[in-house]
Amino acid sequence: MTNRTVQLEAFDRLLTIMDELREHCPWDQKQTMETLRSLTIEETYELGDAILDKDLQEVKNELGDLLLHIVFYAKIGSETKDFDISDVINSICEKLIHRHPHIYSDVEVKDATEVKQNWENLKLKEGKTSVLQGVPKSLPALVKASRIQEKVAGVGFDWEHPEQVWEKVEEELGELKLEVENKNQDAVEDEFGDVLFSLINYARFLDINPENALERTNKKFIKRFQYLETKAKTLQKSLSEMTLAEMDVYWDEAKKL
Repeated sequence: MTNRTVQLEAFDRLLTIMDELREHCPWDQKQTMETLRSLTIEETYELGDAILDKDLQEVKNELGDLLLHIVFYAKIGSETKDFDISDVINSICEKLIHRHPHIYSDVEVKDATEVKQNWENLKLKEGKTSVLQGVPKSLPALVKASRIQEKVAGVGFDWEHPEQVWEKVEEELGELKLEVENKNQDAVEDEFGDVLFSLINYARFLDINPENALERTNKKFIKRFQYLETKAKTLQKSLSEMTLAEMDVYWDEAKKL
């Protein structure tokens, strides 16, 4: 039995189970696209956590959860006769073929940058009025900023050198400092946003995913703070009873660990 045959059999098994659950399980029968939406978002974040933790077993599990959601949405779509799983799969196949003319047609490209530029240009030809239309409104702000910058860079609206981007970061920091001194809270928030936006753009030039970088720092901080809490318990103290100097000692220990 070929690997492709095994894969197709596994997918058919999932479709069969989905049919059975939708027919016999009270919980599955109640679900709608709207009730599944928040659960899908949660599963996506859980997959993101597993990827950052480099836990491949958990990546496999979370991919399964997401695949279930895709099949679930397609099942609901088939019940309303709007679409089914074959429509979903064929739709993405057609999109991939259309947007990869360097593979499926006679277009030539030099590198991945040109591939991205072609992708965005093709999307505009498909009827989109803006390259930013494909950025979901509900994305978290940091991720959204990163996607916006990638999108506009894909059509050539970009800095030429990392040094130029860092100069922009410094410029925005100067403007933030000025508004802080002026004590203009609305302007401070505005300039703070500009600083973050510029730093996210600089991360792209450093080939760093800013969301991943920030989450690494979050995880690092959590580990160190929990070490500090553990040490406080061994001293039979609460953190509020410790001086900052005492806490710094254990914080430095955590950093060394």
